Amino acid sequence: MLDEEPERRRRRRQWIHPSVAQRYRKGQFHSLYKDLRQDPFKFRSYCRMSVEAFDNLLSLLHPHLTFMDTCMRRSISAEQRLIVTLRFLATGNSFASLHFEFLLGISTISGIVCHTCKLIWQHLREAVMPTPKAEDWLRIAKGFYQSAQFPNCIGALDGKHIRVKKPPHSGSRDFNYKQYFSVVLMALADSNYRFVIVDIGAYGSSSDSRIFSASRMGDRLRDNQLALPEPRRLPGSAGPPAPFVIVADEGFALSPHMMRPFPRGDLDDRKRIFNYRLTRARRYVECAFGILSTRWRVFLSSIQMNPDNATLVIQACVLLHNFTRINDASSDADIDQNITSSVIFDQSRTGRPGTAGLAVRDVYADYFCSPEGALPWQMESIRGSR
Repeated sequence: MLDEEPERRRRRRQWIHPSVAQRYRKGQFHSLYKDLRQDPFKFRSYCRMSVEAFDNLLSLLHPHLTFMDTCMRRSISAEQRLIVTLRFLATGNSFASLHFEFLLGISTISGIVCHTCKLIWQHLREAVMPTPKAEDWLRIAKGFYQSAQFPNCIGALDGKHIRVKKPPHSGSRDFNYKQYFSVVLMALADSNYRFVIVDIGAYGSSSDSRIFSASRMGDRLRDNQLALPEPRRLPGSAGPPAPFVIVADEGFALSPHMMRPFPRGDLDDRKRIFNYRLTRARRYVECAFGILSTRWRVFLSSIQMNPDNATLVIQACVLLHNFTRINDASSDADIDQNITSSVIFDQSRTGRPGTAGLAVRDVYADYFCSPEGALPWQMESIRGSR
């Protein structure tokens, strides 16, 4: 009723909780940060990057993470904001746990993490994951040929389900075939385990093929808008030029620029060799996902945030993954050695291949069995799959 007095807002019992008021003396940032910087190994373990990489990242974000002090309270420094965010991404601890570690309010930590992740996506993307040009595709293809002996390959494609809490009123929309709620990170990776193009936020119930077809990446590939180089002859071959291709698993549709394995029904040695060679190239995206989850352990448990904020977290981790691969490449050797790729063929999600895609796959299959394209050990490697 209009005549009724508005409900009075509950008065604060305290302006700031006594435990939070002690953060300058007992908070984890103020008690550990300076000491950690003196120990590079401990700093890397705590922040998941080197001191030098942290300083580079801080210098890029510092103007956007700095706020003014007021007569009411001191602002939280840019260093602490970045440390809190990296600690959340590195551990996946809840905001309540971080509250007791850093002695900051839970809502304050939530705001810091979301704001910093958004800034990372806005200001780091062009530096570590720019839109590829023709010369970039050629560089990627050279890397795949040197490391996986797969010529004219411009990337390995796959999707990763990121576990999230059930969004309200979503039904089974985000419930995937692995029996949990998720959003999908669709990524194209190069031979250095870096992400080249990503699509984030698709429903967990959707198949990889459907997600890729509906993504901007899939649209640009179909419309020839990815600035791909012109087809080239395979190394040492006198045959016709072969198009540059993406390697993927059986969850994706075969096309002239998308290679997937031969079905497992009736495989001869030629088809087994092609599947083996394709898998050697495709494992790089699997390993990239493994490195991503090993370094940023927020992915090892369900992200307890709404879908928009969960997307911000995934975006930030993807860019930080590339950032650390560029700035801390030598320190990733121990992580790379512990990553193994898993090859799982899911034929239930495949579509009927097109004639052009079949012809391109046959060109590569014939090349891998020719003297110019064969590997000395490939026959030995396929014996166990017969």
